[in-house]
Amino acid sequence: MPDCERAWQVLRDAELVFDAASVRNALESMARQITDRLSETYPLVLCVMGGSVVFTGQLLPLLRFPLDFDYLHVTRYDGSTRAGALSWKVLPRHSVAGRTVLVLDDILDEGHTMMAIRERLLGEGAKAFHCAVFADKAIGRAKPLQPDFRGITLPDRYVFGFGMDVEGAWRNLPEIYALRGS
Repeated sequence: MPDCERAWQVLRDAELVFDAASVRNALESMARQITDRLSETYPLVLCVMGGSVVFTGQLLPLLRFPLDFDYLHVTRYDGSTRAGALSWKVLPRHSVAGRTVLVLDDILDEGHTMMAIRERLLGEGAKAFHCAVFADKAIGRAKPLQPDFRGITLPDRYVFGFGMDVEGAWRNLPEIYALRGS
């Protein structure tokens, strides 16, 4: 069980990177871009659990077009602040064969997880693959893919809030913070 006082201390020591109004404005802008590009495709939208739950839950009501929704769970973090081996926990129940797929994730760090998702879904017959990430981290080197839609660009620091956690806590914050010294 996480230590409540530890979680509060992490938040007190953190630096605000994007306030709630900036997060909301970026989300609304993304929704317009996605609508402009995918509204006629009847896409299958896949939420990457668990980080993108907050992002997905706020984005979906802004997408005013028909879509199917499902989720998948793949991770390289599993509660840690350091990436590890890729772990596929849950695959979508809906078939992706012949579908335009939009994958929603909270953050694109190095891009390896999203690239693995892309390869798997295209390998299973998806007609088109698009990814939308709320936050794209500027890591200072090439990534294996770029998001089709991005909300904000973050500095290369450990961030949390708006679906992203630190030691399992603070996914529920409407703003985004960075750990000091990260």
